[in-house]
Amino acid sequence: MSRLRYWKLTVEDVRKAQYDQKKVLIWEIKCPKDDKGAVFGVYIYRNGTPWDYDSIKGVTFYHNMIEQDEVDKITKFLKEKFGGEPAEKGSRIFLKGSREIYAPNEIADLAVQLGNNFEVSTELTIELENFSVEEQEKSNLPSGKILPIPGK
Repeated sequence: MSRLRYWKLTVEDVRKAQYDQKKVLIWEIKCPKDDKGAVFGVYIYRNGTPWDYDSIKGVTFYHNMIEQDEVDKITKFLKEKFGGEPAEKGSRIFLKGSREIYAPNEIADLAVQLGNNFEVSTELTIELENFSVEEQEKSNLPSGKILPIPGK
């Protein structure tokens, strides 16, 4: 199975993208708050996010150097949007069983909403599997932002 990661994507890059949603393994919206390391990121692993020896399906977010009241606001925002039951493990919040999205426009819209609601910039990453050269060319994703994942 071959895998490719498109990284450092903008909202505009993702909004115009075209791909088979079933080929998305992971997407992430990284939201830096400042240049001192305060950041949070929202993501979905198609096969579930690891929690010890289990995998949890649904939206997950991580946070670093973010005040607890803002973590609570992010959790509330994501729960209202996607549903699911919040569960915390370290610096990650899982929304167990939440609705999952993979469409480019939905991911781009979420990035805009996160940027506006939490006053952050956004950087997007999408990892796809078995994404042929022909699909890459038709995807409208920038070829200069491909990071091949070796060994897969």
